Amino acid sequence: MGGDSKWRKVTLALGLNTCLHLPTTTDDDDSLHSPAPSSRSRSSDVRHRMPTTPTPSSSGLQLSKYGVKSSSKRICAICLTTMKSINGRSIFTAECSHSFHFHCITSNVKHGNRVCPICRARWKQIPIDKSSSSRTKSNVNSRSLSDFNSYQLLQGIPPQQTHSTTNPEPYIFDDDELINPKNEQDCSHNPDSNGTIDIKTYPEVSSVARSNHLNDFAILIRLKAPVTKPNRNARVPLDLVTVLDISGSMTGTKIALLKQAMGFVIQNLGALDRLSVIAFSSSARRLFPLRRMTETGKQKSLQMINSLVANGGTNIAEALKKGAKVMTDRKFNNPVSSFILLSDGQDTYTTLSPRTKGLKTDHHILLPDCNIPIHTFGFGTDHDANAMHMISEKSGGMFSFIEAENVIQDAFAQCIGGLLSVVVQELRVEVVCVHPMLKVKSIKAGSYKVSLDPNGRSGLIDVGDLYAEEERDFLVTMDIPVDETCNESMSLVRFKVIHKDPLNRTTVTAGVNDDVIIARTETTAGEQMVSIEVDRQRNRLRAASAIAEAQAAAERGDLTAAKAVLDDCREKLADTVSARSADRLCVGLVAELSEMKERMASRKLYESSGRAYVLSGLSSHSWQRATARGDSTEETSQIQSYQTPSMVEMVNLSQTMCFSMNSSSSMVKPLVGNSSKNKKSLRSVHSFPQQLLR
Repeated sequence: MGGDSKWRKVTLALGLNTCLHLPTTTDDDDSLHSPAPSSRSRSSDVRHRMPTTPTPSSSGLQLSKYGVKSSSKRICAICLTTMKSINGRSIFTAECSHSFHFHCITSNVKHGNRVCPICRARWKQIPIDKSSSSRTKSNVNSRSLSDFNSYQLLQGIPPQQTHSTTNPEPYIFDDDELINPKNEQDCSHNPDSNGTIDIKTYPEVSSVARSNHLNDFAILIRLKAPVTKPNRNARVPLDLVTVLDISGSMTGTKIALLKQAMGFVIQNLGALDRLSVIAFSSSARRLFPLRRMTETGKQKSLQMINSLVANGGTNIAEALKKGAKVMTDRKFNNPVSSFILLSDGQDTYTTLSPRTKGLKTDHHILLPDCNIPIHTFGFGTDHDANAMHMISEKSGGMFSFIEAENVIQDAFAQCIGGLLSVVVQELRVEVVCVHPMLKVKSIKAGSYKVSLDPNGRSGLIDVGDLYAEEERDFLVTMDIPVDETCNESMSLVRFKVIHKDPLNRTTVTAGVNDDVIIARTETTAGEQMVSIEVDRQRNRLRAASAIAEAQAAAERGDLTAAKAVLDDCREKLADTVSARSADRLCVGLVAELSEMKERMASRKLYESSGRAYVLSGLSSHSWQRATARGDSTEETSQIQSYQTPSMVEMVNLSQTMCFSMNSSSSMVKPLVGNSSKNKKSLRSVHSFPQQLLR
């Protein structure tokens, strides 16, 4: 009779036709954005708008989202007891007209719930009991909690239920933590740092006969950023927003390894760096605002990461929008800002990329105007590589393909190894013709923005940030005219490099008085040797162009043509000066093209891994920056990866960290060592330093 009585109270409180059942999955309350349906509206269009993943109530039971609103105010729908204002029990009536015991509903909303447990209406005003403790927690499906506790990977940090137990999100994300308290030393100012960029230029040949005319004469400019200082605190701090996929496909090992990778990121951020995490499935939620990674900040952040549970759909567009809001609403700005986005699936809410003919890409939905690079990581064989590459390309970030689950941490390590070593910002390269008869014909700079003066006498390259010891190579072409009146030499162009030194907070200008000069002789005896440096960069650009052409053919469904383009490029590379001198970059490019051809052996193979591998390689060559790619073999690991020493150091640190399960606590403890038993093999994040290719 007791059970029948309680069920009768529930039906009275919630309506006679209301469904009540145990949830099979959980999702964050923030996934509900639709207003409460009226008592008269029960049409299928309302049902269609609601998420398919069940949303738990505060009691752990799934309340029907389509039932009739209860007109009864005699029963509290949370504690199922009589609604009386006795013994200090105040009554709270919400905007939707439903009433609850005040202490019951405050216990519910303090865990992040902003919707009515009965009708699911989203509240603008919520009751808050400032004097209450956090002793009451939302119940979680016991099986989900058991599965979750099996993958606690973060250094003994206790679990905290699910990420829906966080505080309600504010309307404006201006609650970011102060960037540099006065009681701490300002580590970003370093008067002893060497902020000078190394500039080298290479003309295609050193001399041209006065009677000769040369078309597309190439001049290479190579820029190398200064080295990082031994004192790791003497660097500019970072604002990082990580946007993490926790949809249903991330269950099990995937989310376990993602937590481990985020633990590594958190542990390697400094006290002045700030981190915010956006977790998304059917909807997106900010786990915490931009928080400084002090010891306390790390501890709290690890707890929140440790609480994540995978379920629901995939809403990348909303996640990026929320991540951008974190950056645009913040009160304070660290000198370096960046996003990291990881997803293993395709957006189930927004058309992100033209995967089939006729679909239109909504760039404006994906890329809010915050002008911050988004480094994307496509995980596994089911992610939308076209969309992830487009997001990174349009924002100025890198697209990495993580084919094997166990290299998530290493891929993240490589990325933050660069972000934590920014030594040059707002870099611009100006090209000015010196000789009055010369004009700039083209500037080959990959994905970097290039602008040419209408009269061809000058040009500009917007490069942006450089990591410590990172290099950039740009080719400028022009026609060398016949000039019988020329003296012994000809000044061709002058490169002016302007950038901001974030350590000293100064603007640096270099190369103003350095002209690129060639000799103009009466005759040129014999055939001149083409500069190996110029030839090497021509090969890189030729390979990048072939990769783009092959990828376009593969997307049209013509894999035969795509493979023919790659074969043709390999043959041309083999006939160059670099190849004949066994240049290691040329060898690596040939191996890379072969790997891409193998991943185009069939449509199924291309769809599962070829597309992502090709697009990641294209991203790397276009920006001249390292990406993680697939699961390369020993032979293809020689590919030019553009890794910097800081990236290599961070990847090595990641590979020497192993995690061992503690059987008594179901926690995974970190082990640090150099033995081959503890070190993971990372072939997809290439450890081939760029300087070895010289």
